[in-house]
Amino acid sequence: MTTTTSRSPRRRTVVALSIVLVVLLAFVVRLVDIQVVNARTHVDDSLAMGLESSRTEYGSRGSIVDENGVTLASAVNRYDVQIDPKLAVEGITTRTDDDDEDGTTTAWPVLAAQIAAVTGQEASDVEKIVTDAVAENPDSRYAMIARSVSTEQYRALVDLHLPFLSFPPQAGRMYPDGAVAGNLLGFVGSDGQPLAGLEGADNACLASSNGKVVFQQSRDGVVLPGTEVVTQPAVDGGTLTLTIDRDLQWYLQQLIAEQVQNTGSLSGTITVVEAKTGKIRALAEYPSVDPNDPTATPENDRGSAAFGNPNEPGSTMKAITAAIGLDSGSFTSDTTVTASSSETLPGGSRVSDSFSHPANNYTLTGVLIDSSNVGISKFGEMIPLDTRVSYLEKFGLTQQTAVGFPGESGGIMRDPAGWDKQTFYNTTFGQGISVTVPQLAGAYQTIANGGVRMPLSIVEGCTAADGTVTDVPDAQGERVVSADAAHQVGLMLENVATQGTLAKQVAIPGYRIAIKTGTGEKTDPTTGAYKGDAYFTTMIGFAPADDPQYVVEVNLDEPRTVKSSAATAPAFQKALTQVLKTYRVIPSGTTTPELPKFG
Repeated sequence: MTTTTSRSPRRRTVVALSIVLVVLLAFVVRLVDIQVVNARTHVDDSLAMGLESSRTEYGSRGSIVDENGVTLASAVNRYDVQIDPKLAVEGITTRTDDDDEDGTTTAWPVLAAQIAAVTGQEASDVEKIVTDAVAENPDSRYAMIARSVSTEQYRALVDLHLPFLSFPPQAGRMYPDGAVAGNLLGFVGSDGQPLAGLEGADNACLASSNGKVVFQQSRDGVVLPGTEVVTQPAVDGGTLTLTIDRDLQWYLQQLIAEQVQNTGSLSGTITVVEAKTGKIRALAEYPSVDPNDPTATPENDRGSAAFGNPNEPGSTMKAITAAIGLDSGSFTSDTTVTASSSETLPGGSRVSDSFSHPANNYTLTGVLIDSSNVGISKFGEMIPLDTRVSYLEKFGLTQQTAVGFPGESGGIMRDPAGWDKQTFYNTTFGQGISVTVPQLAGAYQTIANGGVRMPLSIVEGCTAADGTVTDVPDAQGERVVSADAAHQVGLMLENVATQGTLAKQVAIPGYRIAIKTGTGEKTDPTTGAYKGDAYFTTMIGFAPADDPQYVVEVNLDEPRTVKSSAATAPAFQKALTQVLKTYRVIPSGTTTPELPKFG
């Protein structure tokens, strides 16, 4: 039996522990209320008292990748190098121990040299930034040493342990493959703002939005634990996926650079379009631009000449005229015309071929094989003007492509109502009208695709940070000519490849190919007249011609060593061969049926 004496201490102990537990529980409840339940309110109250500070949380600009997900452009960490001139000019004093009252002082010129060795500047330039700032204002606490240094440079500067340096981060941009697709990608400025190409055109996809973090700090700048609050989250940019194949693009850029140099041309392009989809798999240009250092390239070469500079297509237009006439019923594949090498046509118009020949009774195939200007003019006059103009619009030769590339031209065609008879004939063989490289590629894609024109595209889509996919190109095609008309023109272009003067240069064993060449005259911008002895040469075609998969177009601006379309043949054959290898296209199982040149 427990006595009253023994029960009293135990009861007092229990009561004391209960009181302690209640007090602890009250503290916990209050702590939860402060730190969790009403944390936002308490932080807001403290911020309202003027105790806040903040920093920017940077979102990353989105990447640009090729059709296989290979990175063509990405965000990187960059840092500005800022300095406190008032402190820097005093130098750095180091002491070996507490008794070393004077210590050793490293003067500012020495420190400036250490900084310059990392940033790549002249030591005198770095030194002058600080001395000038102090001379202007002895109490100056800010000056900029360098902008957008790399992470490696940032780490090297941190290792100098200079307390007067600070390194606010900035959004940087890197193009790991240099000039590969540089004319298409474009570039951004030192401030991260897009300045050209797809970087600008698709900025809505790629752009990030910065966030904000607010916090409290002590008088000596230490952030107080638990006070950091994200008031606005940063959002990364989306991933822009292109239709371009990086490896194919690289190969074709090397190829066109070589061909431009070998022929003494001013510039050149190679374009590859998927026949059934209209997707641009490569668009190689020379001169090219490295987006990592665009200022190293002349300003006129930093964009895409393929999209921005229309030129007369020359005889490549003859296949378009043939398709229009066949589809409209203006003539058939059995129709023939008699054409000499030079004739005066109705209205006093003078039309000549590039070679001398007697009056030939040409088939439409023969006109394309021999590339007779006189012959196609006579076929063209069978097509009413309004009919031909309507088809040119359907082929996409009078407006921008669906790509909508920055600075893209819609081509040049005078109002047909003002055409004289000479212009009427000239436009049948590609003079008096100018088109861009993609416009012409799109027209031949229409023929290769059985008469259905697909909208050209260079962007597959934009994948946002949350996984949402937008900007998917329109996959709906438009029929321009009948499948039969397209098939007939395709067979004729195959015969150009087998019976034409460049047959041996363009042949690819095992594959049926269709081609057409063109030599367009160039206009002198100062006079408006044609330049003497200066041409824009083109070869365009598709393969396998029995089941077209890819359209390839090669263009050279003013070749000098070879001035005819033969200048494009070596690059065309190599480019088409590489395309067929890249996409493992099955060889043709048949040979090209031979069509007659003469009736």
